[in-house]
Amino acid sequence: MSDAPIVTVASALQAARQAGLDRLDAEILMGSVLDKPRSWLLAHDTDPLASSTLATFESLVARRALGEPVAYLLGHKEFFGLDLAVGPDVLVPRPDTEVLVEWALALLQGGAALPAQAQVLDLGTGSGAIALAIQHGHTAARVTAVDASAGALAMAQHNATRLGLPVTCLLGSWFTPVTGSRFDLIVSNPPYIAEADPHLAALQHEPKQALTSGPDGLDDIRLIIENAPAHLHAGGWLLFEHGWDQADAVAALLQRHGFLDVTSREDLGGHRRCTGGHLPS
Repeated sequence: MSDAPIVTVASALQAARQAGLDRLDAEILMGSVLDKPRSWLLAHDTDPLASSTLATFESLVARRALGEPVAYLLGHKEFFGLDLAVGPDVLVPRPDTEVLVEWALALLQGGAALPAQAQVLDLGTGSGAIALAIQHGHTAARVTAVDASAGALAMAQHNATRLGLPVTCLLGSWFTPVTGSRFDLIVSNPPYIAEADPHLAALQHEPKQALTSGPDGLDDIRLIIENAPAHLHAGGWLLFEHGWDQADAVAALLQRHGFLDVTSREDLGGHRRCTGGHLPS
């Protein structure tokens, strides 16, 4: 009886490609299993894999082939220079959301007449990505993060504690946990996908309650805009991330509720991804 064939780094990666993974995902998963950088894989592609290592890798490949995000398989995701723990209770942070953080930081760092120790509210914080990036980028800010999901809020609190960032995490739906409080800046990446959007199938592993919002995807954005003036100081700003084709609708809602200087920012693909404005001073 012959011995089982030796499986090398290269042959395991090739098998992953044949299973439907793209090269980058396969190499990231292999690097995670071996605790080695991708550059190491290229220099050691003929190294044999232990059977236990191969089994772990093949399990991850099978899950990825079924659509599970790489970030969930690894348990973490980099966002705005921060390494965040993530899992099925939260959306995977996307690079396009960094546009919202950059805009918020620009306002806090002199782009608007906001106090040095501005009160910032992040609605629907998920993993805490936006709140933590703002706190890290502008340490004088006093940031509060709200989420209606206990699992998501636990993840945000875990990330805040692990990163040593003093973000206050509160459980509840939108403004409910901050009744009676006012802020200088409110930011949100709320659910904004229409309930019947065919692209939802590709997001089946991420929490639906963090993705969809009514027939046109704007139900939560409407609710936030309607209630934001009661929770903002005079001159306070409200910024959203939204769908690639929703900028005009969000801008109209903001203007209808008294927001001024309403404008949008483009994402990495050139789409108007973020829209915001401020109340009169």
